Amino acid sequence: MTLKERLLELKNSRAASLKAAEEALEKDDMDEHGKKMAEVKGYNAQIEATEDTMAELEKGAADPEQKSKDPQVGDGKKPASGFMKAVKALADAARRGFKVEKAQGDNLSEGEAADGGYTVPEDIVTKIEERRDAKESLRDLVTVVRVKTNKGARTFKKRKQLKGFATVAEAAKIPKSEGPEFERVEYSIEKRGGFLPVTNELLEDSDENISQVVVDWMGDEARVTDNKEIVEVIKAHASTELKSLDDIITAWIKLGSAFRATSAIITNDDGLGWLATLKDKNDRYLLSPNPADPKRLQLAAGPHVIPIKTYDNDTLPSEGTKIPFVIGDLKEGIFLFDRRRLTLTMSNVAVAGDFNAFEQDMSLWRGTLRDDCVERDADAYVYGQLDTAPGE
Repeated sequence: MTLKERLLELKNSRAASLKAAEEALEKDDMDEHGKKMAEVKGYNAQIEATEDTMAELEKGAADPEQKSKDPQVGDGKKPASGFMKAVKALADAARRGFKVEKAQGDNLSEGEAADGGYTVPEDIVTKIEERRDAKESLRDLVTVVRVKTNKGARTFKKRKQLKGFATVAEAAKIPKSEGPEFERVEYSIEKRGGFLPVTNELLEDSDENISQVVVDWMGDEARVTDNKEIVEVIKAHASTELKSLDDIITAWIKLGSAFRATSAIITNDDGLGWLATLKDKNDRYLLSPNPADPKRLQLAAGPHVIPIKTYDNDTLPSEGTKIPFVIGDLKEGIFLFDRRRLTLTMSNVAVAGDFNAFEQDMSLWRGTLRDDCVERDADAYVYGQLDTAPGE
């Protein structure tokens, strides 16, 4: 008798005992009912054991065949079809970048808003981040004078070669000495400004402090305005053509001892790149950090050690292939007369051009400057231009 036949026989016997228990219960024969239910429980145990045995035998019959086909435990010659399907599925997934393609409504996904994507927060940062900016100011190079009037002047004694006292014989007349001569540097304050409209919704609803952003922006505009005025004065100075390091050293020497002690070479990034290529006869670079302050550069050319100050090309621009080299002391060379450095005003009712702050529910921010930039001493610096264009 096979196990399947025995299982069928056990199930038939259990059914017969269960029917007999039901009949005994109807006759109120509790003894017979208990006896038949005990038989049913016995058959249940036998049926469970027989089914477990059959399952194990079926599993054992499948394993030898699978082992012979499994490349990891068999002879490795003929992989099972299930294994190949898994490999193919992995390769297909890799080609798709492991992206799961789904039919409409198959599953919830953060990639689809309607499928639950709304519950996944997006990485949106409302804080305003600034890109790195040099924000350099030429204002520190010149002499800034605070004034309280819109026009004025400063008086300077002219440079004049003194001749000294004459030799006078006893009882002779003492000759007249030449006296000093004077000149005036005049200024006339001009107003400069601009305004920036901002909606009140932006001011009120933004997580960022928009007011501070506007103030910082206006401050940068004022800085750039100062730089522009100073550069205009420098360019108005007589230009000296520079062709080599020797020309730079010659201009440096011509400043004279009155200015050399406080002077420097002022250039931009283009000029720094050119200076960085200079070497001596021993192939040593002439440009090096100042040992006392490594953040500052100096140019060592023979007996001359000259401080170098560099600014980005936006602050001190080149003109095509011509690189600016300002050699000298701009504290002595340029005045910046400041009537009122920067004034900021904000109004939500003002009208400026096409903007009506009250009607459009906006705030208008206005920034104004009142200043003038003039040359103080033309002998205090040399404005040179070094042309890097290839020679003919």
